[in-house]
Amino acid sequence: MDLYDITFILSTLWIGPFWFAMLINPEKEKTKNLLKGPWFFLGPILIWFILIGFDPQGLIDFATSTSNPDGFIEGLAAGLGTKAGLTATWAHMVAGDIFVTRWIWLKSLEINANKWVMRLSIFFGIMLMPVGLAIHLFFSYLNKK
Repeated sequence: MDLYDITFILSTLWIGPFWFAMLINPEKEKTKNLLKGPWFFLGPILIWFILIGFDPQGLIDFATSTSNPDGFIEGLAAGLGTKAGLTATWAHMVAGDIFVTRWIWLKSLEINANKWVMRLSIFFGIMLMPVGLAIHLFFSYLNKK
């Protein structure tokens, strides 16, 4: 295993306890305390910075992908097609997923959402974030009526 394998796994494992706390014990005080500060997304963000530090050329390639003779998408695909690019992108996505899932959890508590809807939204908030967000927004809309 190299740096990229390890950081890929670490960024995924980092969010696990936060996600499980929201999923299994959404209303517990311990869960609320756990998710108060920035710790829930800080791990993947730090991993992103570490990866960029070890491979700054990836960030340079991303910034200059618009000048790729084959086009922007080709330049972007080339940068993301590396181990460094993929791992940094994964850390970025995981950080975004946990951030949005925390928002879903907070809003679900605020509106006193049905527990199964809350858990379904939180589950998909990490697994397929747009689906989790859509479930939350759909049932929040129905809850207002």
